[in-house]
Amino acid sequence: MNWNAKEFIWLDWLVLALGIAGVIWFVYHAIKKDKEKMKGADSQDYLFGKGEPWYVIGMAIFAANIGSEHLVGLAGTGAKDGVGMAHWEMQGWMILILGWLFVPFYQLLNNKMGKIITMPDFLKFRYTKRTGSWLSIITLIAYVLTKVSVTAFTGGIFFEYLIGLPFWWGALGLIGVTAVFTVIGGMKGVMTMSSIQTPILIIGSFLVLFLGLAALGGGSIVEGWGNMMDYCRQLHDGYGTTHMFHWADINESGQPDPLYHEYPGFVVFIGASIIGFWYWCTDQHIVQRVLGQQKGESNTEVMKRARRGTIAAGYFKLLPVFMFLIPGMVAIALSNDPNSGITMDITNQHDTDGAFAMMVKSILPAGIKGFVTIGFICALVTSLAAFFNSCATLFTEDFYKPMKKGMSEAHYVLVGRIATVVVVVLGLLWLPVMMGMGNLYSYLQGIQSLLAPAMVAVFTLGILSKKISPKAGEWGLIGGFVIGMLRLVTNVITDTGSKVMDGAFWDATAWFWQTNWLVFECWLLVFIVLLMVVVTFFTPAPSKAQVEAITFTPEYRKQIRESWGVWDIVGTLGVIACCALFYWYFF
Repeated sequence: MNWNAKEFIWLDWLVLALGIAGVIWFVYHAIKKDKEKMKGADSQDYLFGKGEPWYVIGMAIFAANIGSEHLVGLAGTGAKDGVGMAHWEMQGWMILILGWLFVPFYQLLNNKMGKIITMPDFLKFRYTKRTGSWLSIITLIAYVLTKVSVTAFTGGIFFEYLIGLPFWWGALGLIGVTAVFTVIGGMKGVMTMSSIQTPILIIGSFLVLFLGLAALGGGSIVEGWGNMMDYCRQLHDGYGTTHMFHWADINESGQPDPLYHEYPGFVVFIGASIIGFWYWCTDQHIVQRVLGQQKGESNTEVMKRARRGTIAAGYFKLLPVFMFLIPGMVAIALSNDPNSGITMDITNQHDTDGAFAMMVKSILPAGIKGFVTIGFICALVTSLAAFFNSCATLFTEDFYKPMKKGMSEAHYVLVGRIATVVVVVLGLLWLPVMMGMGNLYSYLQGIQSLLAPAMVAVFTLGILSKKISPKAGEWGLIGGFVIGMLRLVTNVITDTGSKVMDGAFWDATAWFWQTNWLVFECWLLVFIVLLMVVVTFFTPAPSKAQVEAITFTPEYRKQIRESWGVWDIVGTLGVIACCALFYWYFF
């Protein structure tokens, strides 16, 4: 038997089949045990689960973030653009803001309101009911544009390159399997599979990294790293892909930097932070992992476990760069060796998107390929299942329950599942449009840059300011969303500003559709904040109850203080130090 075969052999298929059967058995028994403990169906338990240990919360947050866009898009971007996209991944420090700032606020509001199930609940209470409803609409639209379509597309590519499965079989098969898993498992199933996939995913990805570096260095990982850096420094006309900041459009010799438009100076850090703040601190998909920890516990215990879960997730979030992005850089360097089994053209996006799958197939020994693939399949299913679960939660809690009160719990669960199917269908209909909008990861972050500013402005001012009026939040959220969608329409028409558009209208609006996407994102945030401030001067102030809901009492501040200790501080500083070191090395 050829242990170094550069393709799946019978041993890999056997390991894969046995592993999947084992995962199904483990998840089934975990769900069965949980249902016996619950003694009856409950929609909130289905959607949120019960309290989990802090390390499970951390793994669940991490697993909810890792999807096929990482296996395909991040590795592909690493092969093409190097560490530039690491700004969006080196955000363990941003998850700390969720644990230290937002968890206490959400728990405080939980006490004042009686419950917080979704992010729209917060906006309905702090601003207006319409504000919360619009957030639900925007979030569901975001899932259509950035979650379902992207996951289906990249999942199809991953299976195509790894095992030769036709693209549409892989994409639709992933959605079908995930739908069945979500219906049966609910949040408990997602949390359980997260705890299974995370160690396999981490171990498998680092095996790909280290064995890839060893192959590149003739058996030496250190030499392989040096060879990778040397090769990547020469890419893109000598500008290289080994630094995170690109400071000049044209250098002293008059040569343009091909990556400046995608990563313009320090603006790239600001733009990535805006998106990160929205995603990690206010997005239902992530926050649901900590909001689901509130049943039957004291405030101190809830905050302690949720915060420690976010600290653990902060460390986990340091890993994807090494798990996916840098293996993409190794893959492009290995493609220069005709004996590596990896063939790649850096100018061909389809080739670079297959970077990680080619690494798995060509670098890992027989049997290990199958074992590692188990973790990757779990990652795809878990990430997509988390989106499905969030869709069901948003629609059921924010739209259906207020209209249809007093229905059975089983009825609400069924309605949530139907809503999820609708979102999936819309995501698949958007897929052809998305496929025509260029680089996958640039598309993904470009869409998020149009949605994030409104979320960041509304949540930040709503929590930190007692003067911002309810109508200001409504205007800010709706106005920011409308402007963002107008920009998206122009992106589709003009191929993200790259086409030459003739006519008086296009000439007059060039500032709108041609402005760099990150610069546009920053100015959109500034505009929304100013809009909210102006609207506040002309609309009624927030009520006493709304202001008191974001006011920390001495008693509650004491509970917060009791929820953390010295090791929480040490763990937090460790995450920040690791992020800073990465930026220093790849500056």
